[in-house]
This record gives sequence, C-alpha cells and structure tokens, in this order.
Amino acid sequence: MSAEGHAPTAREYIVHHLHHLQAGKQQGIVDFSAANLDSIFWSATLGIIGAFFLWRAARRVTSGVPGRFQAAVEFLVELVDTQAKGIIHNAHSRKLVAPLALTVFVWIFLMNSMDLLPVDLLPSITSAMGIPYQRVVPTADLSITLGMSVSVLLVCLVYNLKIKGIGGWVHELFSAPFGDKVILYPINFLMQLIEFAAKTISHGMRLFGNMFAGELVFMLIALMGGVWAWNFNPLTGGFWLGFGGVVAGLVWTLFHILVITLQAFIFMMLTLIYVGQAHDKH
Repeated sequence: MSAEGHAPTAREYIVHHLHHLQAGKQQGIVDFSAANLDSIFWSATLGIIGAFFLWRAARRVTSGVPGRFQAAVEFLVELVDTQAKGIIHNAHSRKLVAPLALTVFVWIFLMNSMDLLPVDLLPSITSAMGIPYQRVVPTADLSITLGMSVSVLLVCLVYNLKIKGIGGWVHELFSAPFGDKVILYPINFLMQLIEFAAKTISHGMRLFGNMFAGELVFMLIALMGGVWAWNFNPLTGGFWLGFGGVVAGLVWTLFHILVITLQAFIFMMLTLIYVGQAHDKH
C-alpha cells in the first residue's frame, strides 16, 4: 500500500519490486560502496544448496542401477564433460575446468529458477519481517552477473599465464591478431584489451538482460492479476484482464523454464569457450 492508503499504481508496484535491499545508497552506475544485500544473500544461499546437491550425489553414487537423482546428476556430468572435451583438449586442465563448468551451470540454473516463484511470495514474507525490499533473482542483478563474468576472465588470465608463460602471453598480447611487427604492437595490444573487455561485459550482460526481462514480464502479469483482485466484477474488463493474467502466467512460466535452462547452458558454454581460447596460441 502507498502512503495515502490506496492500492499501489502500476508504476509504484514495479518500482518497489525493482528496488534492492541495499547497504549504502548507490550514487552512480558504478558504486562499489553500495551492496545489494538481497542478491548477495540469495546467490550465496543457492550456491551452498547447489554445492550440497552435487556433494550428496557424489556421496550416494552406486555402481548398480542409479536412482532418478543419481541419473540426473550423471546426465549433467556427462553433458558437461562431453562439451569440455570438445573445447579444451588439455586433459589436465579439464580436471579443473569441467567441474567448474558443472558448478556454474547448476548455480546459475538455481538462481534463474527463483524467477519461477510467485512475484510477491518471498517479498511479502520478508516485508512482514520488517524488510522493505527484496529481489530474489540474483541473475537479474547486473552486479552479480558481471561479477561472475569477471571471475571467468580471471580464470582465463590464469590459464593464459599457465599455458603460455609470462613471456609467451605478453608476446601474444602485442603480436596478435595483426602480426608480429613492432609498428603494429600498439594496435594489437589495444585490440586484445577490447576483446577481453567485450567478452567479459557481453558474458555478464547477456544473462542479466534475459533474466531482468523475464522478471519484468512476471511483474506485468502479476499486475494483470492484481486488477482482478482489486476490481473483481464479471461485468467489467477487470475480470477478463485478471483471467488473461492467469493464462499468460501459465504460458510464460512454461516458456521461462526453457529460458532459465538455456541461459545457464549458454553461460556455461561461453565459460568453456573462453577458457579454451586461453589454451590456444596465435
């Protein structure tokens, strides 16, 4: 409810749901002094749940006929391992990169899946506890997705140094992609910096954009249902708008299951591709 006691307008409803529970007030587009506490809490919680999920599967593995839980995990492990073998040909590197990619997929899938919960469910619970704002989809927060993409960049830099050595990597930074000529060194170095920045930003922005859009659509659908609740009259358009909200919510939820899975898979594949590129020598 707004300060005047009336039902919130569509703008007030959306603005409220898009507001993070923050430590400090954000002063600009980039402000490291402010932290989105809700995104940190839910991403950390889901990360722990995902790690427990994989640990439990490893502990309960049997050589006989697997149960549904074990079969699902084995399918994921085989899927990721197959993709890793096709991209990263260094067997020693795959021992770390393949589990990393599997963890990334499970973690992002769980964070994306929070979008399938009713929009007002968890915010209503936390509001009753005195917490005014609560966004529960961490991947709809740009700081989370860019943080993950920067982490992937750091892994790529480590493998560049490990595989090519300091001298080999520095030489590559100045000699690729236009050739090993001194006059081209500044251009090559600038292009390498642009490539690293573009891959990192697009890696995080792609996931954020899709999940933010999905979250916003769910809010709009919830508003359609709100019209039904606030103006329940079969003789007015409010009834049919509310009924349309139920249908739209069901259809979008079924479609969104594909979206959240696909986005987790794409982020995982790009992680493998970027790490694989760190192994390649120009």
